[in-house]
Amino acid sequence: MILIDYFKLSFGVIILSLTKTGFLKLTLLILFFGLIVGWLGFGERGFVHLHKMEKERDVYLDRIGRLEVEKQSLLDEIKRLQTDKEHIESIARREWGLIKDNEILYRFEREREDSSSSQTAENKSRNPPH
Repeated sequence: MILIDYFKLSFGVIILSLTKTGFLKLTLLILFFGLIVGWLGFGERGFVHLHKMEKERDVYLDRIGRLEVEKQSLLDEIKRLQTDKEHIESIARREWGLIKDNEILYRFEREREDSSSSQTAENKSRNPPH
């Protein structure tokens, strides 16, 4: 408590004892330090800019990680296509609808459930069982 009172008293004495030129020097010094702090914090290469760059870097690192996983997956697929004939055959069957010799492919059309239920009811009423 005594130290605080002494500081207040000392600071008050310093302020009161400043002459006009001393007060001007103190003001310029405070302004100079304020500009330095502002420049360090908000300047082109300041702390705010640094924080934004770190966030952007994290986003890019995350994207790089995902791309590396995708790249490895594609490399595995390439390796499998070069070596595994059964895999090639399954892709040909699934994507292009190819069949082997002496195979018959049956395709069934799916009826809509809405129209099929109403059509079956109409067919039953038109064609009673014998």
